[in-house]
Amino acid sequence: MSSRLPVNVRPVHYDLGLELDLETCQFQGTVDIRLVVQETTSMITLHAVDLAIHDPRISGVEIPMASLSHNAENQTASIKLEQPLSSGETATLSLRFTGTLDERMAGLYLSRYTDANDKTHRLAVTQMEPTYARRAFPCFDEPALKASFAVTVIAASHLACLSNMDVKSVEYITSNTKRVTFSTSPAMSTYIVAILVGELDMLETDTARIPVRLVAAPGREIDRLGPFALDLTARTLALYEQRFDSPFPLSKMDIVAVPDYVGAMENWGLLVYREADVLVDVASSTAKQRVVPLIQHELAHQWFGNLVTMEWWDGLWLNEGFADWMSRYACDALYPDWRVWEMYVAESLQRGLSLDSLRSSHPLQVAIHREEEIGQIFDAISYTKGACILRMIAGFLGQDEFLRGVQLYIRRHAFGTATTDDLWDALTQSSGGKQDVRQLMSVWTSRVGFPVLTVTEDATANTVHVRQNRFLATGDVQPDEDETLYPVFLGLRTSTGVDSKIHKTLLLTDRECTLKLDSLDFFKLNADHTGFYRTAYTPSRLRRLGQAARQRRLPVVDRVGLVADAAALAAAGYQGTTSVLALLQELQSEPEYFVWKQMVASLASIRAAWIFSPDETMQRALHSFERQLVSAKAHQLGWVIDDDDDDDTHDSHLSRQFKTLLFESAVRAGDERAHEAAMEMFRRFQTDRTAIHADLRAAVFAAAIMTGGEEAYHLVLNEYRTAPTSDQRITALQALGEARDPLLLQRTIDMLLSSEVRLQDMHVPMRSLCTHRDGILALWEWLTLHWETVQSRLSVGLVLFGMVVGLCTSGFTTDEQREQVQRFFQDKACDLFDKALQQSLDEVRMKARWVQRDAEEVKRWLHREGYPIDMVPKQSLPRYAVGLAILGQMYMLGRYFF
Repeated sequence: MSSRLPVNVRPVHYDLGLELDLETCQFQGTVDIRLVVQETTSMITLHAVDLAIHDPRISGVEIPMASLSHNAENQTASIKLEQPLSSGETATLSLRFTGTLDERMAGLYLSRYTDANDKTHRLAVTQMEPTYARRAFPCFDEPALKASFAVTVIAASHLACLSNMDVKSVEYITSNTKRVTFSTSPAMSTYIVAILVGELDMLETDTARIPVRLVAAPGREIDRLGPFALDLTARTLALYEQRFDSPFPLSKMDIVAVPDYVGAMENWGLLVYREADVLVDVASSTAKQRVVPLIQHELAHQWFGNLVTMEWWDGLWLNEGFADWMSRYACDALYPDWRVWEMYVAESLQRGLSLDSLRSSHPLQVAIHREEEIGQIFDAISYTKGACILRMIAGFLGQDEFLRGVQLYIRRHAFGTATTDDLWDALTQSSGGKQDVRQLMSVWTSRVGFPVLTVTEDATANTVHVRQNRFLATGDVQPDEDETLYPVFLGLRTSTGVDSKIHKTLLLTDRECTLKLDSLDFFKLNADHTGFYRTAYTPSRLRRLGQAARQRRLPVVDRVGLVADAAALAAAGYQGTTSVLALLQELQSEPEYFVWKQMVASLASIRAAWIFSPDETMQRALHSFERQLVSAKAHQLGWVIDDDDDDDTHDSHLSRQFKTLLFESAVRAGDERAHEAAMEMFRRFQTDRTAIHADLRAAVFAAAIMTGGEEAYHLVLNEYRTAPTSDQRITALQALGEARDPLLLQRTIDMLLSSEVRLQDMHVPMRSLCTHRDGILALWEWLTLHWETVQSRLSVGLVLFGMVVGLCTSGFTTDEQREQVQRFFQDKACDLFDKALQQSLDEVRMKARWVQRDAEEVKRWLHREGYPIDMVPKQSLPRYAVGLAILGQMYMLGRYFF
């Protein structure tokens, strides 16, 4: 595809006019681009895709046009001049263009929705990231080529028109048409230009320094569902202005909920989200937990990405990694009782480690050779590994010092661009030069992967020996893959705590080191799990740490990390899977939600690896183990959620999350009491929509679909079609993927490409389908049968393409299945999803090796510990259910999606 543009001219300002006709789905426009000539040239090349360009002209100089040519492969248009422009001159390139509003959610596109009276309405929406601005207007579509924008929109007079800036004037051309002119923006990249036109409702808050509005299509109950996101936006903006010591530079902030959108987008002053991500039922703690960091992530981009922008897409992690870290920082500041950093270790850290443990991972600072590669790096490396190494250096420097460095970075590069080294240099200066941050961190950004620290002990000398090697989930590191030495912050915790001086100076930069301790009675590396690595202990030390965890001698974050490391190391063959099962047994009395979240996820990863095991005895024994593990705690907590704030005994945010997790796990594990409670809620729900608490709805619907037959399926399907909120519809759609009955399963599969499921939601039922055996097989068959249609719908380059391919392939667990996937794709064009495909193949290979290595030992251990097949009650849910517990950390905790 296209290569970088020539550097002979540089844009400094766009006058962009667009006229939109939502009835004919056409648009036309004019653009006047003021250029500074940097090298004498007779050729101007810029980006344009699927646009008809007319009447190119140059003003400011007396030079006529010679020709206009297009390069479809490079997505460019070139204007040849009869005489050259001289270096240092200023000229204005003027173009007229026309295009079509399609529904591919790229560039300037069409979104449809149906109101309560079944009438269809249309919106025009933009999605310019990463390289889609060229689909909306001819432009210099690279992040470093910043320019100011003066936007004018002509549309039907009854439609609302929004852009990045505030409205400067409105002129009614006819009784049916108006021209809306927006204020001129500061210098910004093309990928954050935004325009929205349609019938819209608005809700405004007066609690912010600038106007902050929530915008949505009519009939979306924004007065009821919008205040939470609106208030959160205003509070977060104020927090960021204070923490960055930098006022938000625009005059207003709009947040928009649209029916058709993939992820969310940080357009400067006009944030765009899916409806489910800003129209929030505050009764659902699960929805709030999802929405808060997402909104705070996009707001962090207003500074880190929009005000200061990466020079090129190889620095994407600067935008996304920082926004991910900052969203957690902000969430912790506004909701300290949520204990965000403990959740971070159980979720984000594990996502980053899991993807980066694959041979098909990539460095943070990744070379981009072709533009089709850009969409593929919007993943858990750029987002969560990026955030994790920022958390690591923030922990090393101290958060206050880290944020002072960030403030310096923003002051230096505001309205311009920056590189990774610019950030490290600012942090070095903020430390007073005491720490060479560039030297410490450059390996982490330029090299793929991370280490595993193998820990051995010498009891006679009271010493601990630590050795670092590259960690791969497949456990087959080759010598040439193990040459990198990472600077590793060891974070030694002993019985006396974590000495701050030792914590900051205990740095492993060589292959190995030996630590002298006062006693080997108790120690653990990677205190608070701020380091981005795994730690492999001896079996005896792991048992002792399990006992220490049970005795609460380890803080919550260390208990979470201990379980996560043990499961990942077992999968890779560094230790036996039975040691993980024994650790989970040891922690059955664990009182903390975050530890249980990781315990459930780790057990789900084991069951996912064994999902195609022909040994049904093994499957049933694992099922029995899971039920015994979760049932007692689920019964202790119960599943009645009290969210009456006027009641002193009401459940906190975390206690609601805890009850939801254990109830769901118990239902899936076949616990009779929990399953009957779920079905009773579902029966009552048929006549009373309040019968299922919002936090329990996903678990109850899943149970009903798996065991309730055709009647239950149609009730949930009707909920998807008629539920009053987008969030409720998505919950129902996800549950439909739980169907095991072949006919019902096929109905869900048939919906994937139907008009009933929006393109943006195609992955929702797939996330459930890929957690059980029949669903995995059905997804693969669907993909192979409908490949040409899937490719046609997703080939615009949306990140959704890689996600769909991954969901349809990563559930497999055998070498034969992996080879089948390879054969299918060997003659396909995979440029837009090759990373996702290779990551899936790596995951399948990891699971195959895991089962081949440990199956017999795990089987013997389960039977020895008393988990035979006759422990499964007849009311148990169907076999092979891995469960929604891993949906939030989807496939092997590896993918991320904003």
